[in-house]
Amino acid sequence: MYSKIQSASVLGINAFIIDIETHLDNALPNFIIVGLPDSAVKESKERVTAAIKNSGIPFPPKKITINLAPADIRKEGSSFDLPIALGILASLGIVPVESTEGMLFLGELSLEGSLRPIHGALPIAFEAKKLGFKAVVLPESNANEAALVDGIDIIPIQTLTQAVNFLNRNEKIEPRIVDKYKIFEENQSNYTLDFSDVKGQQNVKRALEVAAAGGHNILMIGPPGSGKTMLAKRIPTILPPLTLEEALETTKIHSVAGLLESNEALITVRPFRAPHHTISDAALVGGGMNKIKPGEISLAHHGVLFLDELPEFARNVLEVLRQPLEDKKICISRTKMTIEYPANFMLVCSMNPCPCGNYGNPYQECTCTPAQIQKYQSKISGPLLDRIDIHIEVQAVKYQELTAQSSGETSAQIRQRVVKARQIQAERFRGKKNVYKNADMGSKEIRKYCILDTRSQEILKIAMNKMGLSARAYDKILKVARTIADLDNSETIQPQHISEAIQYRSLDRSYWRGGL
Repeated sequence: MYSKIQSASVLGINAFIIDIETHLDNALPNFIIVGLPDSAVKESKERVTAAIKNSGIPFPPKKITINLAPADIRKEGSSFDLPIALGILASLGIVPVESTEGMLFLGELSLEGSLRPIHGALPIAFEAKKLGFKAVVLPESNANEAALVDGIDIIPIQTLTQAVNFLNRNEKIEPRIVDKYKIFEENQSNYTLDFSDVKGQQNVKRALEVAAAGGHNILMIGPPGSGKTMLAKRIPTILPPLTLEEALETTKIHSVAGLLESNEALITVRPFRAPHHTISDAALVGGGMNKIKPGEISLAHHGVLFLDELPEFARNVLEVLRQPLEDKKICISRTKMTIEYPANFMLVCSMNPCPCGNYGNPYQECTCTPAQIQKYQSKISGPLLDRIDIHIEVQAVKYQELTAQSSGETSAQIRQRVVKARQIQAERFRGKKNVYKNADMGSKEIRKYCILDTRSQEILKIAMNKMGLSARAYDKILKVARTIADLDNSETIQPQHISEAIQYRSLDRSYWRGGL
């Protein structure tokens, strides 16, 4: 007695099809799963056995062999429970094999036979549609997520008994339909925070506006309590709203990581990830012993990665950021596989200038020695610092600003200017691969779009010689100046634009270039 049920698994953010072959014979009762299963898959025989019995179906006293093909790819997770159970029932004739054709089956079974949610439903639904499947049968809690894919039926199932009745045509289940455009439009700007909550810090708000307009990385440095974290949390509110394509790609990553809430269909706002400074390098970039999961940099894709108290992060953790910041993706290699995750995020960092936090604070005396300050700041390497486009000092907020009744600009007002600047950039880079905003420009684009007049060249030359900036810092200044010009709706970079951009590299001089 033989049957074949089709399922799927994910590798990175892409899916691949798994054929679940079932063979029953009259040898001594045994239950074997082959095809490189991991521990969770091996344990499915206990879940499947109990689920079948508790669904009122006699479990066959036979030798059961389950083969997960292709056999040379490791199978992970508990999503094969439902197709394994249905394969056994199909081999017994309880479920007609022909009714399973053209369908993918996914789901973890509880011991009582109900279905629990799985990871990666959205990328699996995309792959199923691409390969011409007519339907995906999966747990009801994953149905809204999978239904974002048009052109394929998503069948929500609650129990094993319901799946059996559906395949025997004893119960009709309507495919789940989700209006992704309506969900996207209704929740596109659903933020609870706003820039108007922040008192004072107008120069920092300006720097954050420039960073958001060009997609630039930014470092805020200042004493404790000056509002660095408060400002950082509000950056997503001034970024351009996600496009539907970006929202779907972001949702795929969170689906694979298992971070979507139950019945959540679509991530509609830009992610904001703020890992603790005790995070490991593998948790930051992604990895794992067996299943390679996306890390924080991929979970922040199309959003913001905020590293608070930057020098407190381990040096090796910070250094792994260098390659993803340049390539906008991360390749994780293991002995048997290499997985690539997208990592196009805006890096936002904050730090104190010294261990006590008061170096350079006009209102508090610093108690640190020059050696302590130098050691503290040297935890951030020059190459990483060069990859951060904007450095801005955040001063303590004055009493008059804290008690002022008038609030500053709202996030919506700032975002309006940011969106206009991004539209200019989108038109400028139309047709160029992997270049969508000023921060993405390579040397070729910089030479073409960041042409300076004589006065601007002279200003930049003086700054380079005086501050000892690197070649990468030179490129960063030009990119930031281009963004400032876009915010000013100027076709050319003017001297005031280059001057402001140079100010955002002043930390190179005042802290890391001998300003102690």
